[in-house]
Amino acid sequence: MNKKLLCGFVAITLSAGALAQSGTNSPYSQYGLGILSDRSQGFSRGMNGVGLALRQGNIANTLNPASYSAIDSLTMIFDLGVSGQITNFKEGGTKVNARNADFEYAVGSFRLLPRLGMAFGVLPYTNVGYSYEATTYRDATNGTITDAHQGDGGLHEVFIGAGWQVLKPLSVGVNIGYLWGEINRTVTSSSTSYINSMQREYSTSISNYKLEAGLQWQQQISRNDVLTLGATVGIGHNLNNEAKCVVSNVTNGTDSTFIVNDAFSLPMVYSAGLAWNHRNQLLVEADFSLRQWGSLDCPGVNAAGSYTMQSGLLKDSYKLAAGLDYVPNAYSRRNFLQRVHYRLGAGYATPYYNINGKEGPKELSISAGFGIPLQNNWNNRSVLNVSAQWVHTSATNMITENTFRLNLGITFNERWFAKWKID
Repeated sequence: MNKKLLCGFVAITLSAGALAQSGTNSPYSQYGLGILSDRSQGFSRGMNGVGLALRQGNIANTLNPASYSAIDSLTMIFDLGVSGQITNFKEGGTKVNARNADFEYAVGSFRLLPRLGMAFGVLPYTNVGYSYEATTYRDATNGTITDAHQGDGGLHEVFIGAGWQVLKPLSVGVNIGYLWGEINRTVTSSSTSYINSMQREYSTSISNYKLEAGLQWQQQISRNDVLTLGATVGIGHNLNNEAKCVVSNVTNGTDSTFIVNDAFSLPMVYSAGLAWNHRNQLLVEADFSLRQWGSLDCPGVNAAGSYTMQSGLLKDSYKLAAGLDYVPNAYSRRNFLQRVHYRLGAGYATPYYNINGKEGPKELSISAGFGIPLQNNWNNRSVLNVSAQWVHTSATNMITENTFRLNLGITFNERWFAKWKID
């Protein structure tokens, strides 16, 4: 058993090297630390990523570490997820399509002691990936300026967490993570006139800790109904990293280098959710989160052309999501469709960055999915989670994005710790 647990931990840890850092083609990923990733697992993506108040014994819910204390004492859980997406970009009368695929997360969870559960794994944090050109006509003297923009990279987190049931209704938990990644951006300017061609290369490498605490309060309100309140706090702090900008005159070969210390920080994040469970058939949940980016400075090019720390580039953001999960009869032996989980969700989010002094694009999303039980010789506790999500991202006089995303996740839930008897 110890060998199985060790192998599972090693497999998930090694998945860090397989996580792609180009799961987007969005030009909006050039701002801040990139596009914030969906950190939920497959079972909640059909509900649009809710899970702060989700408390079940057969899943590893990393959105709230307090949920780990609910994990079944007889099982070992592994959860792996991948996604693929098609995005349509529209600006004026121009439309462009792009495709992406990502191996997103790998997590495991188990009961360590009575009332104490643990989890570990790798999760995404941000994604950067774009390539486009912007052309501006100056005048007859300066001609046409073409800026080619490219960027790649992103941040991921490897973590370990624990959840403890302090009292029957109250559980608390904590996730301790290590955040790492590189972000590279390049802007190459060329002209049809005598103006020299210029290139600006922005790069940063991040490696620092990430800390999150959570609680859940579960209350039986009737024979068939249970309410669960969940809340988490993500600790904001400076990442103690360096950001570099190299400005090159491609024509005459001269370079200028700007280095900014203590360039990026994580914000304080406050989140809360409420879930209603009816007869273990219908689960309805709503989540809200606030990220306090607005109080943070980040590097940017000022009016004088220098690369320095600036305020006003980031802003506070919030996200509201709601979803439901319905299973007609999870214990039906004759009707397979009655054991399937049917899920719906919707969400709304505001951006955490400004673009040229104006608020970035807002995000509207809807989702639907299924949780399909997988049968084997021993049990049908493992589940294939399939979901689809449509995301509309837009702002006035900016690029509009419509993304169709397909998520596939598989939860292996096996009774490793059951004691077998031979008659």
